[in-house]
Order: sequence, then C-alpha cells, then structure tokens
Amino acid sequence: MDTDPAACIKNVKRLVVKVGTAVVTRHDGRLAVGRLGALCEQLKELNSQGYEVVLVTSGAVGLGRQRLRYRKLVNSSLADLQNPQVELDGKACAAVGQNSLMALYDTLFSQLDVTSSQHLVTDSDFRNDSFREQLSETVKSLLALKVIPVFNENDAVSTRRAPYEDSSGIFWDNDSLAGLLAMEVKADLLVLLSDVEGLYSGPPSDPNSKLIHTYIKEKHQAEITFGDKSRLGRGGMTAKVDAAVCAASSGIPVVITSGYATDNIIKLLQGKPVGTLFHKDAHLWTSVNEVDAREMAVAARECSRRLQAMSSEDRRKLLLDVADALEANESLIMAENEADVAAAKADGYEKALISRLALKPGKASISLAKSIRVLADMEEPIGHIVKRTDLADGLILEKTSCPLCVLLIVFESRPDAFVQIASLAIRTGNGLLLKGGKEARRSNAILHKIITSAIPDSVGDKLIGLVASREDIPDLLKLDDVIDLVIPRGSNSLVSQINNSTKIPVLGHADRVCHVYVDKSANPDMAKKIVRDAKIDYPAACNTMETLLLHQDLSNNDLLKELLAELRREGVTLYGGPRASSLLNLPRAQSLHCEYSSLASHTDCIVTEDREVAEMFLHRVDSAAVFHNANTRFCDGARFGLGAEVGVSTSRVHARGPVGVEGLLTTRWILRGSGQVVDGDKGVTYSHKDLPLQTQI
Repeated sequence: MDTDPAACIKNVKRLVVKVGTAVVTRHDGRLAVGRLGALCEQLKELNSQGYEVVLVTSGAVGLGRQRLRYRKLVNSSLADLQNPQVELDGKACAAVGQNSLMALYDTLFSQLDVTSSQHLVTDSDFRNDSFREQLSETVKSLLALKVIPVFNENDAVSTRRAPYEDSSGIFWDNDSLAGLLAMEVKADLLVLLSDVEGLYSGPPSDPNSKLIHTYIKEKHQAEITFGDKSRLGRGGMTAKVDAAVCAASSGIPVVITSGYATDNIIKLLQGKPVGTLFHKDAHLWTSVNEVDAREMAVAARECSRRLQAMSSEDRRKLLLDVADALEANESLIMAENEADVAAAKADGYEKALISRLALKPGKASISLAKSIRVLADMEEPIGHIVKRTDLADGLILEKTSCPLCVLLIVFESRPDAFVQIASLAIRTGNGLLLKGGKEARRSNAILHKIITSAIPDSVGDKLIGLVASREDIPDLLKLDDVIDLVIPRGSNSLVSQINNSTKIPVLGHADRVCHVYVDKSANPDMAKKIVRDAKIDYPAACNTMETLLLHQDLSNNDLLKELLAELRREGVTLYGGPRASSLLNLPRAQSLHCEYSSLASHTDCIVTEDREVAEMFLHRVDSAAVFHNANTRFCDGARFGLGAEVGVSTSRVHARGPVGVEGLLTTRWILRGSGQVVDGDKGVTYSHKDLPLQTQI
C-alpha cells in the first residue's frame, strides 16, 4: 500500500503546528526573524484558506537568555567580567523571553492582517478538568473568529523538577504540549517543525542515515539511533517522536518536517510527500519485515540467475503457468480492479487515467493470457548466437544474447502493463522491480500475487518485487551496482525526474506526441478514416494522435472542413497552432508539444498518394516509428508481433520504438580456444572469417 500523505491526510480542517527552538533561533541564540516571518506567512495563507490553526512555540528561554546576557554584560564592571560567569536562571530567562517572543509574533501577524492570542500554560493546569473544558471552548471561539492561538509552556512558574523523569507529568515540553493540545481541541493534523527534514534512521549528520517517510513503531522503534538532543531546546528528536507516537495512537496524524523550508506545511496539505508521517494505521500499510531497497534488488538478481540456469522449455512452461493462473483468477482480478476504478472516480481522477486504469471484462483471460502464450512460443531469446567468427586457427569467437539481469520499471495507471512487463522479464531471464501508480494499488497487488505464485521455488518468488511506495524509488535509483536498467512509463516529468536522479541507464518515453500529416495529394476518404481512428480508437493511449498537420493547400478545401466536423462529432476538443487558430477560429494551443491522452487534440504518419513525398517523410522525419497511410495506433508491441512491450522508447540508444524481448537483452562475447596466448601476436595469423550461426540454448 502506498504511504503517500495525500492518501492519509484528508479533510484537514483544524491543525496544530509546533515550532521548535532550533527553528525559532539561530545558532548564536538570536531570533531567526526570517524563518519566523516565513512561518507566519504560511499560517496566514492557511488562515485565509479556511484552515483553523493553533500554534505552539518554543524559544522563549533561548531568547530570554540572550537578552539577559546582553543586559548583564552592559551592567558588568571590568572586574565582574574577569570572574567566572554564572549560568543564568532558566525561569528568569523564560519570563523575559516570553514577553519578547509574543511581542514579535504579534508584530509579524499584525503586518499580515492576522490576529493572534497568547496562552501560557503549565503541566498542573491540565490536572483540572474545568480548565481543560474551558480551554477547549476558548480555542474553539478564537478559531471561529479566525484568530491564531499561540501556546507556550510557562517555564517561568513551572514546578516540575525533572522534566523527563517525572512520571506524574501530563506533558514535559512543548512537543508533548502540542500533542496534548491536538487531542484536547480534536485537531485533524499535528505538524512538528524541526531543524531537519524529518526522522532519520540515525543521526542526520551520518551519511548512512536515511529519512524515514512513514514511521512504523513495530519496525523502527528498535532500529533508530538518536543523536544529541536539541542544541537549544530541551527535547530534541526523541521528544518529538514520543509526542508523535502518542498523538498518532489517539487517531491524529502527525508529520515531523523541517521548519527551515518556507512552504512545507502548505506542501503537506497539498498532498505532497514531506517529512515523516506518523499514523495509527501505518503498521497495516507495510509489512514490519519488509526488505529494504538493496535487499529487494539483490534478491531479484539472485532469482534472475536461477531463472537463466533453467532450460528453455522450463522457462516456456513457467510463462504458460502464469497465463493459466491469470485465467483461473480473472474474477478476483476484476474485483480488485473495479475497486481501484471506483476509488479513482471518488478521488476525482481524470477520465484519461481512469480509462487506462480499467481492465475490460475478459482482458485477463483473453488478451493478457494470449500475449503471454505468444511470448512463450517465440524463439528462445537467451543464448542466441548473433555472430560467429573464426579469429585464428582454433579460436572461435561468438557474440551471444544474454539478460540485462535486474530491471526497475516505474509505471502509471495501467495494470495490464504489469502483466506485459512481468512476462517479458520472465521470457528474457531478467529480475524485476515494479512500482505502479497508487491508483492501481489493489490491481497490481493481486496481479503480483498471482504471477509470483506461479514461479517455482527453484527460481524464487522474489524474481519479481513489488515496490510498496514511491518513497522507496530514490533509494532504488542509487543502486547502480545492482540494478541494470530503469524504464519509466508515464509523463515526461516522471521520465525527466528519474533521468536526473540516477546513474543507472534510463530507457524512457521522453516525448510521446504523435502526429498525422495529411498531404495535399491524400485520398480524402482514407485521410478521414485514419485521422478519426488515430484519435478516437483509444484516446488514453500513448500512440494516439495528438497533432493533426495539414498541407497549406488544404486550408480552403472541403477535406479540412470534413475532418474537423468529424472530430467534433466524436467529442474531440480542437486547438489551433499559430496559423490554424486564426484561420479556423480555434482556441490557441498553449504548446505544439503536448500529449493530451484524452479527446483533446490541438492535433508519425503521413497520408498521401505521392510516393516521392512519402519516401521523403519516412526517411527524414526523426521519430521512433514513421508510417505511410497507416494509423499511429499500430505502433504497439503486440501489433508489431513482439508479444508484449515494456514501453515505447523515444531514445536513440539501446532500443527505440516499442520495446519487447530484444530491448531487454544485451550481448556477451564468448571465445573458445585451446591454450593460445597473444605473446605480441607472434605466430598468430588472424583470419576473421564469418562462420555459420548456431543457436546456443
């Protein structure tokens, strides 16, 4: 299950934000006015959007200490300065700092046209039931008036002797106060702002420490090593985790994130992954024994080597078993897929995504299983001899095909892609790590379970690993010593992001805009048929026409009017380029380089009867696939006879166009000799004679 905060933090209306001393102050103890100003601007923005915000702030003691030190310095004689300096009383520092801190908040909020209120509380206050009831009522009234209540523990009069050892305490610091207030006022979310990005597996300064995106008590409690406590405050990360665990167990989601960023709270409420999430149901999302990224990749590699060691017939049988398993479990697959589709509709996903997400009844038993059987019956791809050469007397060189070994595929929406990719990996002897979109979570999970259950123990079900969360992707992208190829299937932004985040070779869809060019010599009926089918057949597919180009001589031709009328009748939204928008009175396209994946076309095939023009187009247009008088929808692995595809590559290196079996293989050189040595090439006569090919299986 995806641990995406967007799916866990929903319908937030009231939130408590706690800002720590390390955020409020600089390293020299002075106030970090810039950070405080940015925080107040975020809270103002939330306030104006209708959120109810309660702020819990630290920093009074640090600010008071800095001011009292200055005052003491001003009033000291030279002799006083030569004596050892006595540490200032913490309660006096708190009393002075509280006044200054609240005055600053009042000034900052006033500049933003926001009203705030001050509340100093102590541990003993919360022992009084009447106080707690009145506190909730007061906060409720203030929030209704769009006032931001600002809370701080009244350290100046606190009677607690040992903050972290007094078991009778109700709260021990501003972190636990924030957690308590979140429960008292029935907040929908608690945000704890720190000086680091979130909770790490070890001290953040340790390069081996990893950011924990979702805290699972059963998994992380014994694994985490905490560093030093806060440089200025009392609790540090240990106190934040304790407060977060307590609040989360009561049903309030908690996020620990950096207060140094200027917009982390807003990003969080927009559903973006920020910091470390604590949630009462986190243990249900991911297995406590879930392996980490490296273990998963290494396991896939080991299983891949065992798969390669199987005979060709055994690998073929494995594919047939997968096809049979899919057919036998079609009702279960459809039930999970229908649940995904219903959830996507409820969450307001676009029609194009829902179209890609939905499996048509019978697709598992007819289309998907059929494509797997086609793969199984194809020529054995592993060990295929590409070239044989007689180098010299008794030296035979062979160039043979072999698996890449471990593939990482990141794809969006389409559960049928899961089946195609998994079957191609098995056919080519590759281990596989798959990360599908969260919208297809249930579909992918059941497909993974069914497919891996068909893999024999001699290979191991870890041959195909299902990546639980997109938050695992950054760790996987670092494994250039284990993972051999990354294939992102999805938006251009996804491909670009992955390209910029890894040293592993990437084979992706960098651009997927399909054009249909209607030449002046085009057969009108053929043109209408191709254009309509290229857009209407399956608008969500990546091989659907996005741009319609027409020869300028057709601008006043009946064919143009008929083409536009036909597309409009089918519900296509039309946009025009710089000339077409004014000529045809169409809305101006924002870009001529856009993949709509829907019934929207601002508009690589040529429709023409002129063979000379056609040949010029076919050989000069720099696209992965170029067609003459044929629909762009034919650019598909199954239609090309590849059995299946992992995607359509627009790269120029390694593989281009629909990527099937060949795109998931590489080559190795095998030299067979009988004791020959180079020895400066003395006595060696090179023949370099091509020999007949013999397939090695």
